[in-house]
Amino acid sequence: MTALATRKKSHNDHEPAHDAHDQHAACGHNHGSQHIYIYSPSSAVLDKAAFRRGVARLKAMGHEVEIDQDALARSTRFAGDDETRLAAIHRAAASGADVALISRGGYGLSRILPGIKYKAVAKAVEKGTRFIGQSDFTALQNALLAQTGATSWSGPSLVADIGVDGEPDDIMLACLDDLFTGHGEGSGWRMHHEKPLENGKAAVPDVYFQNATLWGGNMAMLCSLLGTPYFPQIKGGILFLEDVAEHPYRVERMFAQLLQAGVLKHQKAIVMGQFTSYRLAPHDKGYKMQVAIDWVRSQIKAPVLTNLPFGHVATKVLLPVGANVSLSVEGRDALIYWGMCTDSQCSVRRARAPAVGRSASLCGLHTLPGQGRDDQLNDASGQHCRAQPLHVAAAEFRDGTKDGDA
Repeated sequence: MTALATRKKSHNDHEPAHDAHDQHAACGHNHGSQHIYIYSPSSAVLDKAAFRRGVARLKAMGHEVEIDQDALARSTRFAGDDETRLAAIHRAAASGADVALISRGGYGLSRILPGIKYKAVAKAVEKGTRFIGQSDFTALQNALLAQTGATSWSGPSLVADIGVDGEPDDIMLACLDDLFTGHGEGSGWRMHHEKPLENGKAAVPDVYFQNATLWGGNMAMLCSLLGTPYFPQIKGGILFLEDVAEHPYRVERMFAQLLQAGVLKHQKAIVMGQFTSYRLAPHDKGYKMQVAIDWVRSQIKAPVLTNLPFGHVATKVLLPVGANVSLSVEGRDALIYWGMCTDSQCSVRRARAPAVGRSASLCGLHTLPGQGRDDQLNDASGQHCRAQPLHVAAAEFRDGTKDGDA
């Protein structure tokens, strides 16, 4: 599981991951330039410099970038009025692009969900367009899943991730490149170190689940969809969650809402991503995120995994919302995988999955930096300590913001 170790040398050096053109052709994946459509379905782009940097970086990577005519529009806090943003979504669907990438999150999709032409978006997905985003984009992703069953991708946005001042996160770029080239078929990570339960058993048992729907995203956005036709009715799923600037009691309250609505009892597993940028208060008196996690574990039978590298952080994997996946846990090592490359020629980056239930060879498996003894969440700030290496060079989970909105 060393796919990323060599790739951290250079963003533009793809040779360690893709050794030769003949191997590319043999595995049948698309390794060429991508047509990337940039659009703004949520909040207005405030950081124009980051927008330009993101576009320039994608072009420097060899991709064709098409910018929606209203990508930089503004109407109060939104990227144009409701009709403008609806039209942008539909232009993205009609663009024929390989990738439709949001400029940023913020807020705005919830109010236009009834106006989205979901069949048109699903048709674009069927033809090969991969819709990528996170945060407020969770609303569109889950509405699309509920209405059509189509798959979208939780991943970076242009401004916050690709257009950052400085170098974008290597692992995020590697995961994005793997999606572009068709090699991104699984993500592995190391969970937090946790004390055993009172009965002596591990906080997260070794498990192996197959044929589960991966779904979720930003926790506040997902909960806002409950009771609407845009909330997916998933049974036997793997529910992943993340959020920013939400105190642990708010996270527990959202868990209680999902629990009492009957959502959690139908899931095979809950996977917690990064919960960042919150502050505890003096009257919390020891109440912290771990308490909220322990509470939800006491309420459901499904395992609750931690530390998935996804959220409002720099280091993030890409996850296929609505895809059929498998999940394996062995000790602190967890792995979600959604695709197998069976071509004997596509062996450049094969890796062995944890042998929980069975083993599997994966193309493009990413085993993300784990965290060692110092991996405990800093509950004074909601930030994480520097991750200790697990098969790859260490990387720091840097927190982001959502301008007060999911």
